[in-house]
Amino acid sequence: MIEVSRNLFVGSQEDESFVRGQTGWYFIHACKEPYHRQALGYTGRGAPKDHPEYLVAARDGRLILNLVDVENVAYIPAEIIDAALMAINQNIGGSKVLVHCNQGLSRSPAIALLYMAKFTVQFRSMDHETAVREFRRMYPAYAPARGMAEFVRLHWAKYAAQA
Repeated sequence: MIEVSRNLFVGSQEDESFVRGQTGWYFIHACKEPYHRQALGYTGRGAPKDHPEYLVAARDGRLILNLVDVENVAYIPAEIIDAALMAINQNIGGSKVLVHCNQGLSRSPAIALLYMAKFTVQFRSMDHETAVREFRRMYPAYAPARGMAEFVRLHWAKYAAQA
């Protein structure tokens, strides 16, 4: 687990289990398994598409994303990423925020990078490639799957322009 910005931590499922139960933390569970499945209680392959929390489930002190690490960017809904960024922004002032996925390599660092592009000055004047290179200096484990890498690339200007 690495603090990439003040009170913003990126890590893995193991990191989440280490700090779970400690006070002062807000969690973004950026992984379908096991968190989204447990929150909604589904047993089949996926959550029912008509469920009101199909994409995002909010619980006390955490936001749970129905996000899988896919190769095809078309399967990464912007609504999920936007909900995560807003939850980080709403909670980072009063809590430490841990954004984590299963391994801490792809989904969680990509979300943190986009948060920093949108809500901090860290990457404001940088193009996508430069920002990714700088982010890897802060979080060397960043190794996004093709879908997450493409999402960040395709949406970089949108998020960075809002900073």
